[in-house]
Order: sequence, then structure tokens, then C-alpha cells
Amino acid sequence: MSKLTTDLIHHPYVPPAGFAAPQPGVFKASTVIFPNVAAMHARDWKNKNGYTYGLHGTPTTFMLEERIAALEGGKQCILVPSGLAAIANVSMALLKSGDEVLIPDNAYGPSKALADGELKNWGISHQLYDPMKPDDLRSRIGPKTRLVWLEAPGSVTMEFVPLAQLAAVCRERGVTSALDNTWGAGLAFNGFDLGRGARRASGGGADIVVQALTKYPSGGGDVLMGSIVTRDDALHLQLKLTHMRLGWGVGGNDAEAVLRALPSLELRYRAQDAAARSLAAWLELRPEIAQLLHPAFESSPGHAHWRELCGGDGKGDGVAAGGAAAGLFSVVFDPRFGAAQVDAFCDALKLFKLGYSWGGPVSLVVPYDVPSMRSARLATWPHKGVLVRFSLGLEAVEDLRADLEQALAALR
Repeated sequence: MSKLTTDLIHHPYVPPAGFAAPQPGVFKASTVIFPNVAAMHARDWKNKNGYTYGLHGTPTTFMLEERIAALEGGKQCILVPSGLAAIANVSMALLKSGDEVLIPDNAYGPSKALADGELKNWGISHQLYDPMKPDDLRSRIGPKTRLVWLEAPGSVTMEFVPLAQLAAVCRERGVTSALDNTWGAGLAFNGFDLGRGARRASGGGADIVVQALTKYPSGGGDVLMGSIVTRDDALHLQLKLTHMRLGWGVGGNDAEAVLRALPSLELRYRAQDAAARSLAAWLELRPEIAQLLHPAFESSPGHAHWRELCGGDGKGDGVAAGGAAAGLFSVVFDPRFGAAQVDAFCDALKLFKLGYSWGGPVSLVVPYDVPSMRSARLATWPHKGVLVRFSLGLEAVEDLRADLEQALAALR
């Protein structure tokens, strides 16, 4: 082997400092080089006073953490490989055998599956509570309860829960609360300061706010990532120690993709919100539709809670009406249309693609069997028709409406 190989690896050139560009640089590493042993011993990965190993952060991931913390109104942020990983990290950090976690019955399905799988196998029990009834949560908090999950709106069924009241119950009972704020994306409301103006809950909101950065912050439908944001230093350290022991990290190119998308986050969120409200208002008047489920519309369960927290005026006629409501809504088809017919409607769509997740540039559609997603203990699903969830992308609204119209014709 010639000396040239060594020279290529250890070439002394260092680029000059001071390079500035609109997008931050991408740093990727497992190994981090130290200048000397003293520096190796002095650096502490827990407080970001330097770089120690790729899993503990690079300039790229540190920058993304700081921006997501600012977006959520928090102080510290931890990045994980997915939104579900954020939920798992929180649960694993705060719960041990003999503890209990309370989960809203309309929560993100994999969150309930985690509780019924790994957490249960580790001796951690759980209960499902009715998130529309703060008194039900209050009655279920017991001496073993260590964590309560909050989420608004409900997954798929879109009912908007009284978040400020639920968070107040947790504070009243001294139980840590964690909010899945993926729908709000840090824009619709501040998870740490629930409420508006004089109605703002005294003492703040949730203790922890998680988000699937996979959705709106990424915006491209091509990144998997999650975040965990806190305001309390001790709580952050507890979560970060578990994060370190699990060995979770995110790739530099994925962090770069989210950083690049963040400047357009609010523009995309508002555009998809406006498109969703436009199509939801049109579908609500269609004879094929029995119920619209969209928090910004008066007919949707929990609309008053959405209006109070997110600032809407209740007209449901676009972003100009006030408030924020994301680009997501569901409809329940008239019971005369069976599951096979609704499936045919979904198959007939051309611009709306069949696929999970949301927040990207492509509009998506998924039919759901709601009764299988809810506990038998709570009130049965009141609708007899099949539910279909829509996620609005960035296509022209008139083209999406035409696509819906031609697919609805297949029902007839």
C-alpha cells in the first residue's frame, strides 16, 4: 500500500471558516474526533457542550432539535427514528413494572398496541379513558398511574377533546402528561400552554409534547422521524438517558430534509388546511355522506373545544375564518353503501392515493373499520356507515374535487 492512501485519509487541509448559505450543512458521523484526551474526558453528551459520538448528536441534529423545540414552545428536544419511537421512548423512560399508563380510547392505534404488547409484557398495565369526559380520566387515575397520554383530535374519528381540562386533571393529580401533537404540528396550538388569552390554563398544558416529524415538518412523505420536547431539565434528562440506552439516532440526510422543509411548514400547513375545509364543506352537502368529521365544522364532535383552543370562529369556511385545523378529515358514508361499495369508491380515485400517513404533497385516502379500533367499554360508534379518512396534499383543489366527484359516481 502506498503512502498516498494514508495521505488521502489524513490530508491536513481544513476549509476556511465563515461559509454561510440558506441551508445548514449536513454532518454525518459515527466516530467523532477529539483533539486530545483532556477534551475526550471533558465533553459531556448530556448537555450538548460538544460532540462525543454520532448517536449523541452532530451540528445538523443539534440545529434541528433547537428548531423543533422552538416550534413546540419548549426548551429541549430529542430526535428519534419515528413518531411511534417518540411514544415508546417516553413510556419506557417513565414507566416500570407495576406502574400504569392511561391512554385515550381514540388514540393513535400503534400507541395502544404498544401498551397491550411490550408494556403489558413488562408488567406495566394500562387503561383506556374517554377523552371527551375529563371526569372519566379523573376517576381512572390511581396510585399506580404514572403517565397519561393526550391527543387531539382523535385518530381517524377526529373528535376534538377538551385538552386544557384533561391536562388540568393530570396536574391536579400530580401525574405526568404527554401530548401527541402531530396533528397540530406546533402551529394549531401550543401544547405547553393550552388555551387562548384569559382562557389559558394556569400552569400550562402537557409536560411532554411529542410529534411525528414524518408528517408536516418533513412534508415530503419520504422521511421517518419523531421528536420529544420538554421544558423541564430533569424530565428531559430522564428521557435522554433512556434515548441513549436504546441507541436511537437519526440520519444526517433525514435531519437535513426536515431542516430544509421547516421554512415552508406554515405555508404548507395553511394551504392543506384551506384545501381540506373546501372539500369537506363540499362533501358535507353530498347525499352520499352521512357525517363530516372535521374539527373546524360545527357538526363535528368537539368543535367547541377546537374553537376555544385553536381560535376558529366556527364557520368552517377556510383559514380566513380563523384557527388552524390541518389538512385531515374523515367522512362517514350513508349506511346504504356497504364496505365493498366504499372500497370501490376509494379504488376509483385517481389523484387521491391509497396510503397511510399524511402531511405530504400527495393527497391520500384510507377506509377504516372504526368499531374494531375502539374499546367495547365505551359508547359504541354511533354511525352505521363506513368511515373514510382523507389527507390533503398540495394538488389543485378543483382537480381533487373533480376526482371525488367521478369516484362518487361509482357508488351510484
